[in-house]
Amino acid sequence: MASPVELLSLSNPVFKSFTFWVGVLVIKMLLMSLLTGIQRFKTKTFANPEDLMSPKLKVKFDDPNVERVRRAHRNDLENILPFFAIGLLYVLTDPTAFLAINLFRAVGIARIVHTLVYAVVVVPQPSRALAFFVALGATVYMALQVIASAAF
Repeated sequence: MASPVELLSLSNPVFKSFTFWVGVLVIKMLLMSLLTGIQRFKTKTFANPEDLMSPKLKVKFDDPNVERVRRAHRNDLENILPFFAIGLLYVLTDPTAFLAINLFRAVGIARIVHTLVYAVVVVPQPSRALAFFVALGATVYMALQVIASAAF
């Protein structure tokens, strides 16, 4: 088995792929903040009095379009952040490159699709559920591999 220093090097294709998908997902989550702001301006839905652009506007918390984007963003935080942690530990188990790279791709693409069908162009179920469970399944698989590697 390779040393941790070798595993956490960009010369390791598994770590390189993980690093790429972490970067993509960080940008995706940052864009969710912008999407929330865009929805707030489009619907004139502001949660803070100092953000109101006119004295005629009132503070609102219940616009369905804003709340949909916020729920998608919260779902990202609940699922992508654990992927960051477990993915890094998974790299340290020295998995086969083919499997690991495709697991990272599956999580990254599934989370992007999840956002698209949930917050950008609303598509009926089961599209969102499928995207959610692809990423969840890959992340759980990696977690089980990390546990097995640490336990035995």
